[in-house]
Amino acid sequence: MDSEILAVGTELLMGQITNTNAQYISQKLNSIGVNVYYHSVVGDNSKRLKESLLKALDRCDLVVITGGLGPTQDDLTKETVAAVLEKELVLHEESLARIRFYFNRMNRKMTDNNVKQAYFPEGGKVIQNNNGTAPGCIVERGEKIVVMLPGPPKEMKPMLDDAVIPYLEQKSGYKTVSRYLKVFGIGESQLEDSIMDMIDTQKEVTIATYAREGQVTVRLTSKSKTYQEAMMSIKPVEEKIADRLGDKLYSTEDEDLEYVASKLLIENGITISIAESCTGGMISSRLTDVPGISKVFSRGIVSYSNESKMENLGVLPETLKKFGAVSQETAVEMAEGIRKRAQTDLGISVTGIAGPDGDVDGKPVGLVYVALSDKSGCDCRELRLAGSRDKIRNMATLHAFDMIRRYVMGAVDNK
Repeated sequence: MDSEILAVGTELLMGQITNTNAQYISQKLNSIGVNVYYHSVVGDNSKRLKESLLKALDRCDLVVITGGLGPTQDDLTKETVAAVLEKELVLHEESLARIRFYFNRMNRKMTDNNVKQAYFPEGGKVIQNNNGTAPGCIVERGEKIVVMLPGPPKEMKPMLDDAVIPYLEQKSGYKTVSRYLKVFGIGESQLEDSIMDMIDTQKEVTIATYAREGQVTVRLTSKSKTYQEAMMSIKPVEEKIADRLGDKLYSTEDEDLEYVASKLLIENGITISIAESCTGGMISSRLTDVPGISKVFSRGIVSYSNESKMENLGVLPETLKKFGAVSQETAVEMAEGIRKRAQTDLGISVTGIAGPDGDVDGKPVGLVYVALSDKSGCDCRELRLAGSRDKIRNMATLHAFDMIRRYVMGAVDNK
């Protein structure tokens, strides 16, 4: 089954509201084997809406429309669908009763135009709205299906999940299953090149790569009648790609790098403390996003000035004078200082030049040092990063989590 998602609302075209519904609906449709081929947006105009709907029905079996189900004159979705499908609008008494009950419960007066929301194309399957006044509807004509849902996500999502997806799932007969392999330490083009032979010969399992600042995801997708059949197709492809990527692959469960690193710390009872300069608390903030991290995370210090590095972390004045705040030597003393003061198994530090101003003491913007200290010594990684201030800080944070991940995995393997 091929589908199009058609969003109705002039406010979407004007940029006043972001169309988050399309993403959510696409994910849900793909999960039941429905192909999503088009996203369209049209304003509150009957002529243009009619043209968009006719075009969608010409090229797709299913059209999911969001918006335009309200009580005002510019809410024209049901009227337009009825006209295109050549169906009469008829009053649905149960919906009218529910709308009246909704207003009574809210202690608000129901105006005459709200009755409009209880009219639907004849023969349609009405979808109750438990979070608002606009019911939805599923209408079929021949081999074509039109689904109408309200625009507000808090109303649309439960109606889609509880009524539309189960209805369409029976008609689809397929499930689309995807696995997401998350990678750090290799660019998208280099990764794609390493698996290009598999991409060129893909059959039952489609392989796609896409990048997000510093990280790359490989999506493996299979469409089968059952989840188990899809996974049987995906598993050997996943294992082959994982073997090629080696330790650059950090998750096959669509997890973020900070979550993977934090989970490893928690599972192995390895305590940690953080000293941050240029990242300004980003590492600590992302650590505390992970439930249960309090078991292993002792403290995080944002040590921006030289005075703070000396007073709070024990960095030697002569180290700062000789090598500067942005140096391997300072990063090492920061990591060791925070570990000893917090009495944790690990200490992590970051110091660098995030920009956008020019170099400092002959050191370029993007020069960052990330150090990891334990009782046996300290490992320091020199990074040459590029991009905006935010990007440099984010990349430095990701490298810190990658060092944590690799350290814990190595410690576990050596037990």
